[in-house]
Amino acid sequence: MNAPLIVILGPTASGKSCLAVHLARDFNGEVVNCDSVQIYRYLKIGTSKLTKPEQAGIPHHLMGILEPDQLFTAGEYLRLGRKVLVEIEQRNHLPLVVGGTGLYLRALLDGLFQGPTRSEGLRKRLSNLAERKGSRHLHRLLDRVDGTSAQKIAINDKPKVVRALEVFFLTSRPLSWHFRSGRDPLRGFDILKIGLNPARQLLYELIDRRVDKMFADGLVDEVKWLLSRGFSPDLKPLQSLGYSRVAQFLQGRICLAEALALTKRDTRHYAKRQLTWFRKENGVVWFDSVGGDPLLQSNVRAQVADFLKTGTH
Repeated sequence: MNAPLIVILGPTASGKSCLAVHLARDFNGEVVNCDSVQIYRYLKIGTSKLTKPEQAGIPHHLMGILEPDQLFTAGEYLRLGRKVLVEIEQRNHLPLVVGGTGLYLRALLDGLFQGPTRSEGLRKRLSNLAERKGSRHLHRLLDRVDGTSAQKIAINDKPKVVRALEVFFLTSRPLSWHFRSGRDPLRGFDILKIGLNPARQLLYELIDRRVDKMFADGLVDEVKWLLSRGFSPDLKPLQSLGYSRVAQFLQGRICLAEALALTKRDTRHYAKRQLTWFRKENGVVWFDSVGGDPLLQSNVRAQVADFLKTGTH
């Protein structure tokens, strides 16, 4: 008999974490973070990471477990996430996977192909090529050998472009072929996916408010502290929403007002991309409101209770 698993997905600022805490309290649950930046230590304000009081005594896993300069992949998230799910189920608690990183969620639920191990020599050659001729040249090379992956990977996402090329050169097959051929889906769980999709105007207002609060709560000081500890602004977590713009401000490249405005714009664009990704997920039960809405919480609670009783939704 399969164990139940709840997934809460949706765009940034839609109230996923708030809803997860309410459900965990009601159904004896534990939260599993599925946000690729909240997994790092020290990045609190810019990720809207729940404080201990906000977590309300609910166990939260895979949150703040890595140093900002540690490399972490979707494959590693898959391995750690599945291990945590089994441990929660063995305690007879309900696991709630919560976050907006679609790639991590897809890896956890659908699996990833078992690709070749990293070749540091090949990676270095590809990175040097990008530095000499630019990211666009590297992306064009990927397009020639794996057009499907090139369409999905942004030109300036050098780590993913390098990995896709690395897989091709090591295996003589494109990354897209491996994705189709070698996935290992999650087994042993019946899954209910809850999606939050508030009205666009409301979501944008919430994003603006959240960003204003981040800056008021000390995001600039948080980034200043991270840089003073020797963490490079080029590190992946410090290239994420908010952090990259504040780093540009601290480097004198933009003013504070620009950093604030650009962070709001970047976050709105990111929310749109998240919704585009999540709409491709199968079997999502969508709710047109935010996680802090009492009516939504009541409706989702009823949905979860029915799912736990019948195993269907």
